[in-house]
Amino acid sequence: MLRLGKREFGPHEPVIMAIVNRTPDSFYDQGATFRDEPALARVERAVAEGAAIIDIGGVKAGPGEEVTAEEEARRTVGFVAEVRRRFPDVIISVDTWRAEVGEAVCEAGADLLNDAWGGVDPGLAEVAARHGVGLVCTHAGGAEPRTRPHRIEYDDVMADILEVTVGLAERALALGVPRESIMIDPGHDFGKNTRHSLEATRRLDEMVATGWPVLVSLSNKDFVGETLDRPVKERVVGTLATTAVSAWLGAQVYRVHEVAETRQVLDMVAAIAGHRPPAVARRGLA
Repeated sequence: MLRLGKREFGPHEPVIMAIVNRTPDSFYDQGATFRDEPALARVERAVAEGAAIIDIGGVKAGPGEEVTAEEEARRTVGFVAEVRRRFPDVIISVDTWRAEVGEAVCEAGADLLNDAWGGVDPGLAEVAARHGVGLVCTHAGGAEPRTRPHRIEYDDVMADILEVTVGLAERALALGVPRESIMIDPGHDFGKNTRHSLEATRRLDEMVATGWPVLVSLSNKDFVGETLDRPVKERVVGTLATTAVSAWLGAQVYRVHEVAETRQVLDMVAAIAGHRPPAVARRGLA
């Protein structure tokens, strides 16, 4: 059972986390949701299309202009409060590695802290425990926030992913984060080259076998672009193919840009797996 905010999800219930970037320099939309009204419209559309979680980020993942903790909080805290006011039942996640930002967004109404940089600030898990909110424990290969991997090597990339993410999850549990609100994430592209991310996808069932719910953040990432030699705006098909494989292998939560398309892929895989009936079943029965 996965429990986040006011929601509970069964073991075979896929969950969509919609990305809302409060940054002027996002790799995907170049700041389309930096201002409040476009961002709120994005939240409304994502919820209507089937997203249960809204993931709000105030700093882009890649290198760029420095964003202080104060600026990150300015971009996210008030927006979290407004999303909570307008959408009282939606699960609000904030993508941050900083404990001080985590503290502020939890006070504003966040339900989940998405630590994409692998516990670089150990205080973030303590914040999650103190507020009783969820935590995403991610493998980032020891990379510093907002840095790109350079000639990184692993003897066994999945072994490293398991050691790090399960270790972070167990630490969070020991601190008091509710077990049913902790997820692990292989961290595609973070501290990895394309072959590492492909292998992590191929062996995702090994993460699922740990018993911790698995979150994947695949959407339009560089490993998809390099695999197919496609620019950012032409990676949707590759992303959806990777999503289908991840769903078949047992991942539960999907951090995405394209909500409606992802919903169809997840519903189709769930139906093939026998976890969901067809929406309509008339063929051969009339």
